[in-house]
Amino acid sequence: MADGRPGRGGPGGNGVTARPPRAVRLGGRAVAALTLVSAIGVAAFGWPLLADPGSGLAHSEDAPWLFALLLPLLLAVVMATIADDEDGLSAKSVAMLGVLAAAGAALRPLGGGTAGIEPMFFLVVLSGRVLGPGFGFSLGALTMFASALLTGGVGPWMPFQMLSMGWGALGAGLLPGAARLRGRGELVLLAGYGAVSSIAYGTIMNLQGWPYLGGASSGVSFVPGDPLPDNLARFVAYCLATSLGWDVPRAVLTAVLVLTLGPFVLRALRRATRRAAFGAPVAFGAPVASGAGDAPGGPGAPGAPPPSR
Repeated sequence: MADGRPGRGGPGGNGVTARPPRAVRLGGRAVAALTLVSAIGVAAFGWPLLADPGSGLAHSEDAPWLFALLLPLLLAVVMATIADDEDGLSAKSVAMLGVLAAAGAALRPLGGGTAGIEPMFFLVVLSGRVLGPGFGFSLGALTMFASALLTGGVGPWMPFQMLSMGWGALGAGLLPGAARLRGRGELVLLAGYGAVSSIAYGTIMNLQGWPYLGGASSGVSFVPGDPLPDNLARFVAYCLATSLGWDVPRAVLTAVLVLTLGPFVLRALRRATRRAAFGAPVAFGAPVASGAGDAPGGPGAPGAPPPSR
């Protein structure tokens, strides 16, 4: 939109369109850490489907070990991002990460766990869209960690929640049109993605809890050692019979919040990102001599314009 300021393409400007805010990018070390933790997360979620009957009840004994393994790796993604010298998080982006994680953690208890309603999802999706996939993953994981501490939800499921939320925010940063798509089209895209990712979050988290039903008599329970297609069919039936009633309200709420509050939140995030100037090089000018003001043509010279205040 034209606003009449130079560099904005408005009347009286120089005709140059303002650049979109730069997303916080991940460097090589952070990408490697993110790839590693995602690979371990996929294995941790899915190994019970390939377990043999003699392996014991899936996830009943491995959860403490996975907690001890995944939590440091999740934190390593953030630390590797901060430590990266070229594209890592600066002090400004670390501060924004903390503020957004605290805001998301504060939003989670507002739903009180009623029917899966969790307002934090829309903020994480919008933040991942504006600030990029790397920042989004870190934000999603930290937001879930902080909210677990706030609500007393610490347990062996927490690293799985952090992974699932991080993946959802990472996906928002990978959506197309980040530099060009704006307005209603972008809101529809983000609302649709928010709804899909909300359902996907619940479905993925079912893989953590569903194997506990191993050996139960129900037709939707996990059966260790059964062929993979049979267990997948039971898993789909389990999701439809149990968690869908929680996932759909979460998806609807996320889409509604994106469509109603999205324009204001996106504008605020992009303004903050633009003003923070993530990744801008720091340059130090030459020191000004003490008598520069009295030099010919300087601020103190006759006819020279007064110094700007």
